[in-house]
Amino acid sequence: MRDLLLASVVTASALFAGHAEAVAANPLPKPADITWGKSGCFSFGAVTLEAPDHEVLSDAFNRVTKTIRELKWIPAATEAPVTSFEPFPTPTGTASRRKRQYGTGNCTSSVTKVKIDVANTHAQLQHGVDESYTLDLKSGSDCIDITSQTVYGALHALTTLQQMVINDGRGNIIIEQPVSIKDKPLYPVRGIMIDTGRNYISKAKILEQIDGMSLSKLNVLHWHLVDSQSWPVEINAYPEMTEDAYSDNEVFSQDTLKDIVAYAAARGIRIIPEIDMPGHANSGWGQIDQDILTCQDSWWSNDNWPLHTAVEPNPGQLDILNNKTYEVTAKVYKEMTQIFPDNWFHIGGDELFLNCNNFSSLALAFFNSGKSMGDLYQVWVDRALPNFRAQANKTFVMWEDVLLSASVAATGNVPKDVVLQAWNNGLDHISNLTSQGYRVIVSSSDFMYLDCGYGGWVSNDPRYNVMINPNATDGTPNFNWGAGGGSWCAPYKTWQRIYNFDFTQGLTAQQKGLVQGAIAPLWSEQVDSVVISQKMWPRAAALAELVWSGNRDANGNKRTTELTQRILNFREYLVAVGVMASPLMPKFCLQHPHECDLYLDQTALWE
Repeated sequence: MRDLLLASVVTASALFAGHAEAVAANPLPKPADITWGKSGCFSFGAVTLEAPDHEVLSDAFNRVTKTIRELKWIPAATEAPVTSFEPFPTPTGTASRRKRQYGTGNCTSSVTKVKIDVANTHAQLQHGVDESYTLDLKSGSDCIDITSQTVYGALHALTTLQQMVINDGRGNIIIEQPVSIKDKPLYPVRGIMIDTGRNYISKAKILEQIDGMSLSKLNVLHWHLVDSQSWPVEINAYPEMTEDAYSDNEVFSQDTLKDIVAYAAARGIRIIPEIDMPGHANSGWGQIDQDILTCQDSWWSNDNWPLHTAVEPNPGQLDILNNKTYEVTAKVYKEMTQIFPDNWFHIGGDELFLNCNNFSSLALAFFNSGKSMGDLYQVWVDRALPNFRAQANKTFVMWEDVLLSASVAATGNVPKDVVLQAWNNGLDHISNLTSQGYRVIVSSSDFMYLDCGYGGWVSNDPRYNVMINPNATDGTPNFNWGAGGGSWCAPYKTWQRIYNFDFTQGLTAQQKGLVQGAIAPLWSEQVDSVVISQKMWPRAAALAELVWSGNRDANGNKRTTELTQRILNFREYLVAVGVMASPLMPKFCLQHPHECDLYLDQTALWE
């Protein structure tokens, strides 16, 4: 057994062979193809840009070089082979901890120029834009050569470069070795979701999330703008809607929205806005006309789940059978499409409640005629989608509920050009949707919901008033011991949980082609400007690598062990550039990551 364990350690060490000793730190996400040389380091000082005359490129180059000069980054966690340990004490003692040296002493070459060639400088930042690039720094050269099809691929190349330029520990700014990279993402949709309806999130903190996204090559910010609890978005057609913002200081003016859109676009990030309809609707809409809402004055919670009018307070849904609903929603949608230029627009569609519609006289008559809640949802699909398209022809994104909800799914045709966001039942729902020919964004709550595991948030919950574990004898999990503690989607989704999600497992090649990528939601019932970055980062960086280059090496083995070093280093880098990411491990693990592993046998764990 001892020999087997030691052999496994040697095998695990081979995971890092050929590149680990060449450099101290690799970029995150790991490029699709990266090869480091071994001929020695390059000094990196005053560097000029040779590139097409394009504001996005020149601004990005200036940001990157300014950060490099000011940060003088020394890698916090360094890549290295798995340390070889004896499983039991031996006369030879334990392995020594060698301090890593950066570079090979005095660099014999200097980088003085970054040359960028872009095939198409006019490509728009829209779904499917080419984000590939190459980056080459040859031995003895003074020039970093970058090629890309679009400026957005070049942006990613500059981001990669930013992470490769380090301080050698002696104050010298260097690139450790020659390097050749051929890189492109696995998926066109790689993102996070923020929610400004439950709690307000400031412009500064939204920009901070965009900074983290840019550094990790995430390219879609799904912005859940409003919800039943508040309406923080300025609408010129209906200025009274912001009466339901939490305060005058917690409103996004249209100028602020445009600023955020521009900031994101300059970093290669699309913003897909979401106005959730017809469910999750109360605040804002009621300021226009109370008659376009139903059940807004009901009590949301009942002991009997089928009697609920909402999944959480405060209840309310748009009245699907009221003609004015379509007049109002069309104006709001049209105005938002003029603020957000992305060709995709999220129109929500989740968590409709039958009982909420019992407060509508129009819906009651509809049900009394023999129709179901699914039939009512189909009315919304048949009327709302063409109505929206008449205002501005976008690709619609909807939550999976419209097709897969057990109790309220639409009973007729849901157009196949609607992109469906899968949030329930993991692999099962991804397979179900793609087997029906729908394009899918993966946001499975079992793997990717970043708000999970923080306990319950509604007050006056008597289930917490238990002093003794009722299952102490048999160890069965219950509300307060070993289970969710009020968080419906517990446990907390660790970076390891996210990174190990093989969300195309079991799909045919055709189904895999319909998976557009993944978005990790951070719902904000317990999130505001104070804590958003800690709850988002660096877990979102694990998703970033998963959807950029995957979670397996060239031999098909999970590379979670390898990612440990990258993500620990990346967290420190995020903090250094002002993204307030949470720590993942004791600081000891930064320099000795494999001593913090659970198992000595690395390969067996992740195969």
